[in-house]
Amino acid sequence: MASSAVKFLVFDIESVADGDLVSKIRYPGEGLAPEEAIARYRGELMEETGRDFIPYTFQIPVSVVVAKVGASYELIDLVALDEPEFRSHVITDHFWRGWEGYRRPTLVSFNGRTFDMPLMELAAFRYGLSVPGWFNIYDKSWEQYRSRYNTQSHLDLHDLLTNFGASRFNGGLNLAANVLGKPGKMEIQGHMVQDLFNEGKLAEINDYCRCDVLDTYFVFLRSSVLLGRISLDREREIVGETKQWITDRADQVPAYRSYLDNWGDWQNPRSETGPAASD
Repeated sequence: MASSAVKFLVFDIESVADGDLVSKIRYPGEGLAPEEAIARYRGELMEETGRDFIPYTFQIPVSVVVAKVGASYELIDLVALDEPEFRSHVITDHFWRGWEGYRRPTLVSFNGRTFDMPLMELAAFRYGLSVPGWFNIYDKSWEQYRSRYNTQSHLDLHDLLTNFGASRFNGGLNLAANVLGKPGKMEIQGHMVQDLFNEGKLAEINDYCRCDVLDTYFVFLRSSVLLGRISLDREREIVGETKQWITDRADQVPAYRSYLDNWGDWQNPRSETGPAASD
């Protein structure tokens, strides 16, 4: 695949706690085993906040799924990095080398600016990777790739829909996907990832991540209509092509079959009572 063909990388990340780090930092001198330290920290968080999700600074990526998207917004490919081994250090290296290899395309996420990207930046720090192209901190502030308002480097759809945090987006990606008729969350949800990992169910985690990336891609398409980059007719054409792409691969990837089983088509209310949206 020519690197120039890829203009966007739509991605999602699943991560788990580093139990050794949790034990050392949170409970120094107590000699807690990794799984004991994680369980204790999750319990404390649940009591304090009502959620047991451990902060990203204690986490490592175990699944990164990336959709490669062309200049015409068509889906080119969708891959789970370092499949089937899913090694954190290899995943991290492939993520950053891939971004460079495809000539620094626009990264597209849903709420990735507050979690996914800080996690991958910290993973690069942890594993000793050099990423000067991303950390271009000596350039003008508005040209830096990590600048919150540089949507050419990273388009966070959550930022877009909330005017960079001016409002709250209750319901998250699940809601945005369902507005478009797409499955959103199905059997697995984010809070289950740590337990699935403990049970050795890495394939299931990656299948969940694949579906989140598909949801993100469809939200990206509708957001591109919102921004005037593509027409509604073009979006619907791409959605149809993508559904066929998923169908063609459903026998090899169980997650795609589940996604199709929960598929819904967005209905344009204006096409029933008045001129079509493209008129």
